[in-house]
Amino acid sequence: MPVTVKTVQSRSELKAFVKFPLKLYKGCPHYVPSLFMDEMSTLDMSKNPMGKYAKCEKYLAYNEKGEIVGRVAAIINDIANRDWDHAEVRFGWMDFIDDKEVSKALIEAVIAFGRKHGMKQISGPLGFTDFDNEGCVVEGFDDISSFNLKYNYPYYQDHFEALGFGKVNDWLEYRIYVPDQVPEKVSRAAAIVQERYGLHLRKITKRQVKKENYGRMIFDLINRSYANLFDFTVLPDDVIDSYVNTYLGLVDLRYITLVEDKDGRLVAVSLTMPSIVHAAQKCGGYLFPLGWWHLLKSTYIKHEEALELLMIAVDTEYRNRGVHSIIFNELIPQLIEGGFKYGESNAEMESNNAVQNLWNLYRRDFKRRRRVFSKEI
Repeated sequence: MPVTVKTVQSRSELKAFVKFPLKLYKGCPHYVPSLFMDEMSTLDMSKNPMGKYAKCEKYLAYNEKGEIVGRVAAIINDIANRDWDHAEVRFGWMDFIDDKEVSKALIEAVIAFGRKHGMKQISGPLGFTDFDNEGCVVEGFDDISSFNLKYNYPYYQDHFEALGFGKVNDWLEYRIYVPDQVPEKVSRAAAIVQERYGLHLRKITKRQVKKENYGRMIFDLINRSYANLFDFTVLPDDVIDSYVNTYLGLVDLRYITLVEDKDGRLVAVSLTMPSIVHAAQKCGGYLFPLGWWHLLKSTYIKHEEALELLMIAVDTEYRNRGVHSIIFNELIPQLIEGGFKYGESNAEMESNNAVQNLWNLYRRDFKRRRRVFSKEI
């Protein structure tokens, strides 16, 4: 099929870029749309705080009728390239119909952008930071995605491999079931660890997130904890400030658990939230006219059975010391009382045995595998 690729230049073209998946995945029960307003802000480099630290071009692919048949964002993350000592152009937000001419044309546009800026390899799907959607689903296509980790059709992998890409990193996702009570091993370990290291739990309010700088402390801890994981982008202060408003300003703080040492220093955090996947499907990615109500209801009023386990971060000083037991000893009774049946894990690196071992005491089902592909250019 003849394909024409054009650079997104106007706001109307950016809107078309953001809306394309709604057409591509129409009728797919496993796809959960992103929020339109969030996507517009993230992809507008004048609004995204990473605009100071990254270069980006967005492309749309058109068929001979002038219909959009694919999209992709080309991203050069200057922070990651510096910290990981590579010259990498990323591709993200890539969606396309099942036509290899379309995927080829889009990837060629990204490669041309990368070569123009001296890049030596192309990798993806990746975003501006690790808080953007990452990875292509390569296993586990028969279940609904989580809100933060997007679904894609099975043919994507075939397209990437046909273009010469190889695996560079895999993440695994699990469904972890809430037990009837806190396992005795967890409660016993929590008591021992708290006493041994002088640790205590901390719950925070929205006022404390901003006025007492807890939002900044949480993201500083995430930076320290995840700095050595695959291609992680250490967030600058101005990006952190934006993320504090974007993420912590919206979530239900009852499901955020902090652990501090005797001096009040933050050493661990667990970020979870009631799932909003069905609410997001109902609103189709739009807050208006009634999308806001579906999301508000699922978050604060009548939540779904699932909880999204966004992340657990433990300071390197306290790693492998059982600090997670303090978090689970607090969180599990909350989930039981709240009527949650299971949690959807975030994507966990298959090589990160430490985080996967956290779930050994609980019943869990493997849900999905997602992959980042890469090749030299």
